[in-house]
Amino acid sequence: MESFSQQKPSIFEEDLPPVYASFWVRVVAFLIDVLILSIPHFLLNRLTGHDRSDGFFMRTGSFGYAYTDWNFTTIVFDWLYFSLQESSPAAATLGKRALGLAVIREEGGRISFGQATGRYFGRILSTIILFIGLLMVLWTDRRQGLHDKMAGTIVVRK
Repeated sequence: MESFSQQKPSIFEEDLPPVYASFWVRVVAFLIDVLILSIPHFLLNRLTGHDRSDGFFMRTGSFGYAYTDWNFTTIVFDWLYFSLQESSPAAATLGKRALGLAVIREEGGRISFGQATGRYFGRILSTIILFIGLLMVLWTDRRQGLHDKMAGTIVVRK
């Protein structure tokens, strides 16, 4: 007899049409990741001497949000956080998992570590060009940002 988990359809089955994640759900997932990353960022910045805190609050680097300081250590940490999790069997960061999302290849299936890496650095590019690459999620057919298009990925609901 099949267990319940065996009966549940996989996010990778090609006969099921994907349900693309909306812009705002993706924003909330990213904010959850930012909150999770703020703790190791604080610790890494303290350990590497890049701490520029004023009491409890941090002064942010030029682009703000998750990066307390644009330094090599935090960029490498973030790259590994996003790329390792999105290319894992879970296909999602902790924030995406909390909201039932997954990052998959356009054709379906798990993305490689290389695709996840391209997606991460593509997201930085999407941010630098006045967030237009991120806002593309609002008007593209498959709700892909520039970083998704560059990496050949889509974000779907499980």
